[in-house]
Amino acid sequence: MILWLTLGMALRAMVRNKLRSFLTVLGVVIGVGAVICMVHLGESAKKSVTDQIASLGQNLLMVRSGAGRGPGGARVASKAFTVEDAEAIQAQVDGIVVAPTASANTVAVNGNTNWPTNAQGVTDEFFTVRDWPVTAGRRFEQAELRGGALVCIIGATVHKELFAGEEAIGARIRLGRLSCDVIGVLASKQSMMGSDPDDTILLPLRTVQRRLAGKDDVQMIYVSATDGGTARVQAEIERLLRERRRIKDGRDDDFSVRDMREIADRVTGTTDVMTTLLGSIAAVSLLVGGIGIMNIMLVSVTERTREIGIRMAIGARGREVLLQFLLESALLSTLGGLLGIGVGLGGSYLACDKLDLPFVVVPGIVGVAFLFSAAVGILFGFMPALKASRLDPIDALRHE
Repeated sequence: MILWLTLGMALRAMVRNKLRSFLTVLGVVIGVGAVICMVHLGESAKKSVTDQIASLGQNLLMVRSGAGRGPGGARVASKAFTVEDAEAIQAQVDGIVVAPTASANTVAVNGNTNWPTNAQGVTDEFFTVRDWPVTAGRRFEQAELRGGALVCIIGATVHKELFAGEEAIGARIRLGRLSCDVIGVLASKQSMMGSDPDDTILLPLRTVQRRLAGKDDVQMIYVSATDGGTARVQAEIERLLRERRRIKDGRDDDFSVRDMREIADRVTGTTDVMTTLLGSIAAVSLLVGGIGIMNIMLVSVTERTREIGIRMAIGARGREVLLQFLLESALLSTLGGLLGIGVGLGGSYLACDKLDLPFVVVPGIVGVAFLFSAAVGILFGFMPALKASRLDPIDALRHE
C-alpha cells in the first residue's frame, strides 16, 4: 500500500514539473538511443560483409597466379594457370569441386544498345562452386562446353541494360566481333565491396580462350571444399602447385590461395572491434544523462525541502522519503530508456536504409541498454534521495 502511495506521489511530482522531467528524460533518451544505434549499425555492417562473402560460394577458395621472386629477390611475373592445373587439383585433392575461369573485357551490343562488361569463360562446375543459379533459360550443355559454342548466359545488370527487362532468351547479341545466342539469365547477386557481380556475361571456357582472349590462360581457379575442411584443402593445393610450378624450398609462391572464410573472419573481427568502440563512446552519453538526473534531483530536493519537512512532521519516515525520490529518478530513467529504444531502433533502421545495409536487431543489446538506463536512474538518484531522507523536519519547515 505504501509503495503504491509513494509511486503516485512520484508520478504527480513528475507531472507538476513537465519541462524539468522532459529535460531529464532527454539525456537518457539520447544515451540509450546512441548506444543502440551504434551497436546495431556495427552489426548491420558485419552482416552485410558476411553476406557478400557468402554470396561468392560456400567454403570457397580462390586460386590465382601472381608475381614471384626471381634471382636476387626481384619481383618477376609468374606464368598463368592452365586448364591442366585445374584438372590436376581436381584429380589429386579429395573432397573438392574445381571451376577454372578465364575473362576478357568486351562491349555487348543488342540492336542500338551497347554496354561495356566482362565476359567470363566457365565450366559447368562454376554454377555449383559459386552457388549461382540460372533463373531463366538453361545452363550450358556438355557439347557446347567441349566445342566452344557461341552461346552465353547474361547477368541481371546486363539483362537490364541491353533488354530493359524484356525477354532475352533466344536473342542474339554481339560481343566485339562475335555473335552469340542468349540461352539464360543469372540470378541476381549481392554487390561485393562496391563491385557489381551481375555485370557479367558467361560463355563456355573454350569460347573465351580462343575467340575473345586469344590464349589458353586461366585467370582464376575457384575451389569449393565439399566437406568444409578449407584449411586442409588450401594446404594440399599449395603443395601441389609448388610441385607443378617447380618452386624450390625457401622460394616464395608465385600464386595465391585465398580462403574466403578466413577473410570473412578477419573482416568481422575488425567490425566487432569498431562496434565495441562506437558502443563504448555512445555509452558515455548515457552516463552524462545519469549525471543530469542526479543534478535535477538535487535541485528538486532543494526546491521541495519544505514539502519534505511537512511530510516528515506528520509521520513520514526517512525511508519513505528515500523511496519516493528513488522511484521518481527510476521512473524518469526508465521512461527515457523506453523512448531511447524507439529512437535507437528507428535511427538505425533509417541509417541502414540510406546506407543499403541489412537491418539487424540485437535483442540482447536492447535489453542491456534498457536495464543500464534503469540502473543509472537508481544509482544517480540515490544521493539526492538519501539527502532528502536525512533532512531534519524542523530545519526543513524553516526553509524558505
